[in-house]
Amino acid sequence: MKPPSFDLVIAETARDVTACLKEHGTDAKIIAGGQSLMAMLNMRLVKPKVLIDISRVADLDYIRRDGDFVEIGATVIQAQLEDWPELHSALPIVAKAMPHIGHFQTRNRGTVCGSICHADPSSELPLLLATLGGEVVLTGQRGKRVLKADEFQTGMLSTACGEGEFVTAVRFPAAKAGQGFAFDEVARRHGDFAVVSLAAVATGQDVRLGVGGVADRPTVLELNSEQGSDLDDKLNAFAWALGASDDIHASARYRRELVRRLGKKLVNEARDAAS
Repeated sequence: MKPPSFDLVIAETARDVTACLKEHGTDAKIIAGGQSLMAMLNMRLVKPKVLIDISRVADLDYIRRDGDFVEIGATVIQAQLEDWPELHSALPIVAKAMPHIGHFQTRNRGTVCGSICHADPSSELPLLLATLGGEVVLTGQRGKRVLKADEFQTGMLSTACGEGEFVTAVRFPAAKAGQGFAFDEVARRHGDFAVVSLAAVATGQDVRLGVGGVADRPTVLELNSEQGSDLDDKLNAFAWALGASDDIHASARYRRELVRRLGKKLVNEARDAAS
């Protein structure tokens, strides 16, 4: 299918973007890499009157350390992050997950922020942001505001981005000494959206376990060191609480079993890596 007709605005600065959003309101959509939006346009699931291309906004093309965070600008494509020399030391769990994100062709076009804005619960980058406890920077006519990952991701393909705002950066907490990380997923084919994806971050024996592809958004379970003896029970209760459902890719029962088995594997891997 072909997309509906729309006007295209090439933005040169963030101010151009906010001015265009103010003028066109909900009739406008932001496009950067287009790996998610173009598919939705071609299927006519969205019909914006104006597309604002931010890919040439030079001020948003950066990856930098900012205190305890790694901040990634809105035009950074996934392949740039994959090639960033500090990735393995600063964001080791992102380095583990990168090869699972689509294919190298899509990573050469898709942006980091774009994937998080699309808010597909089966995508790896929203899961990593939630598991690490990252942040999203939004910019609008009234200035900037920063939301925690669980405040930004409100549901399937749904975020807390307000009218007239757009995402200018995401912030992943940088790895600290003594932390351990683990990531794994099950997909029908490599590069497909995950049936279930999991990420774990251990600080000592305390673990944050994130699950994607089951609930309507990435969901995180906190496990402290005192819960080691009843880990199976905690994971079973978590698997049921996610509210899995059957679809053409997998049954709810299969997804719950993946959460239990892969979850236990990743919790132990992350704890071992942290010890």
